[in-house]
Amino acid sequence: MYKNLCVLPLLALLLGCGAAKLPSPEATMPIKAQIDLVEVVDDKVKVVVDPAQITDDEILFLIPRIIPGTYSEDNFGTYVEDFVALDYDGEPLNISRKDINSWLISDARKLDKVQYYVNDTFDTELEVEEAVFSPAGTNIAAGENFLLNLHGFVGYFEGLKEVPYELNIVSPSALEPATSLDEISADITDKGQYSFSAKRYFDLVDNPILFARSNSETFQVSDISVTLSVYSPTGRYTARDFRPEMEAMMKAQKAFLGEVSGTKTYTILLYLAQISDSDATGYGALEHHTSTVVVLPEALPKQVLDESMVDVVSHEFFHTLTPLSVHSREIQFFNFNEPDMSMHLWMYEGTTEYFANLFQVQEGLIEIEEFYERMAKKISNSRVYDDTMSFTTMSERILEAPFKENYLNVYEKGALINMCLDILLRELSNGEKGVLWLMKELSAIYNEDTPFDDPELIGEIVEMTYPEIGSFFKRHVQGNEPIPYPIYLEKVGLKLEMGQKPASYFFLGQIPYIDADPGDLDTIFIQKGMELNSFFQDLGAKGGDIIVKINDTKITLDSMRTIVGESFGWDAEKDIRMTIMRDGELIELKGKTGTPTYIERKIVEMEEVPEQVISLRRAWLGQ
Repeated sequence: MYKNLCVLPLLALLLGCGAAKLPSPEATMPIKAQIDLVEVVDDKVKVVVDPAQITDDEILFLIPRIIPGTYSEDNFGTYVEDFVALDYDGEPLNISRKDINSWLISDARKLDKVQYYVNDTFDTELEVEEAVFSPAGTNIAAGENFLLNLHGFVGYFEGLKEVPYELNIVSPSALEPATSLDEISADITDKGQYSFSAKRYFDLVDNPILFARSNSETFQVSDISVTLSVYSPTGRYTARDFRPEMEAMMKAQKAFLGEVSGTKTYTILLYLAQISDSDATGYGALEHHTSTVVVLPEALPKQVLDESMVDVVSHEFFHTLTPLSVHSREIQFFNFNEPDMSMHLWMYEGTTEYFANLFQVQEGLIEIEEFYERMAKKISNSRVYDDTMSFTTMSERILEAPFKENYLNVYEKGALINMCLDILLRELSNGEKGVLWLMKELSAIYNEDTPFDDPELIGEIVEMTYPEIGSFFKRHVQGNEPIPYPIYLEKVGLKLEMGQKPASYFFLGQIPYIDADPGDLDTIFIQKGMELNSFFQDLGAKGGDIIVKINDTKITLDSMRTIVGESFGWDAEKDIRMTIMRDGELIELKGKTGTPTYIERKIVEMEEVPEQVISLRRAWLGQ
């Protein structure tokens, strides 16, 4: 998944297989699912799932709680209504809802099919506290478009995730599907009638479908056939508008990867959202084995959209290397409802994000100075999060606090882990080996059908490389020791410079220095682990302090919003009193508001460095 993106500008598992029963011989017959996109009722679509003969007395039907690549609990059962199980006479069977995502069906030997209605997620994004990330979400706009992330529509029977699926969809004749899912062509003659096949449930939900009016371009990148399909609500953009940049970018990616990428087809589904209460607001992308869903605001200028598309699509395409190819058993046997999380987000998201930047400088899409700027910004951004948190522990426990609050650091420190690992490998191998070499070596051993054992991977990497790599992982990835970036940068003749830059009082860019307690939204605290600006530092505030009063105003969520708004007009000489609660003690902090600044970091080239160091830098950056 590519990081969630703010509107202007852009900012910014997996899992164990469990079976309740052994499949009967009939279980090799496909489960047939049907979705009706024509008869939309109250912005809901009807779904029917028809299994082969069930041989148990009862069976559990589930809708995913968590899906690959999102690392969050989305509970897609929330959007299911009017669930019924029918016998072969069309009579309802007894069911009991076990939780928000599962239904237990009694007398399952008589089960013919289940049917239910599904709401889309886009309509609710502004109404719920933790909305489904838009590229993982669903949209139902009758007669206009349907974004079918199939985990939001089609469920599975416990113990039957590994049997084939056949998906039949009836759609308005004016709309056409774009997907990497295999289409069954035999006997499909009626326009608006589509039939697809998948080897198992994972493959079904791994292939989203966008139904919209025809707006696609197909081009060849070496041996990969790429289809770009665009939904633009006002017709402002077409797939042809984005093709030149996408084609150039993916050709550069293919040159960077060489033969390591095994996919022969790739589909880019671009959904351009309007700024409205009922459309997508979570901008970014979500990866799949042979496709990606991208959601961006249609209102952005073409140049900004092009830049965004290059960043997010390149990130998602590199996921074809990891975790979609090189991955652990937790991902190979993904449990959509009771997941065990892998410890290797440093690779799944970190390596991917690093490559999405490295290939651009190596292939000449950006200048070296821009690459330095991006890495320096990641160093600053990583200070927002807990820099002493073990990355492997965070990854394994990413669904729980305090680890989930640090998830976005996989795109910051995760990329920096790989940068330092890359430099260290280059140094130890006299420039010959780097992280790309390492990933190619791993992809020769592990692939889509051959996962690694989660606890063994780092040891295997050390055996393939050098003892110093083991020390790096032990200290900075498995351990809690912050990475000394200047030491690694110096190896390639670079240095990290720091200076003071103007800031706002309560925000670092789009990232707030303060937050509200989820259990009590009127409890406002200063973010822990975040490098505070001069305003908070001069007052003597610390991360974790609860703000009780500012001057004579008692702090609640509403009053804090008012103060934040007023702060944009504060005078530097304004007196301020901030009463905070620290370790159970009330403390009053006093001072002037001042002119807030934050620490800006820059990576610059050192002067008069040995030729050997320059050669190492050239090997690293492909210059």
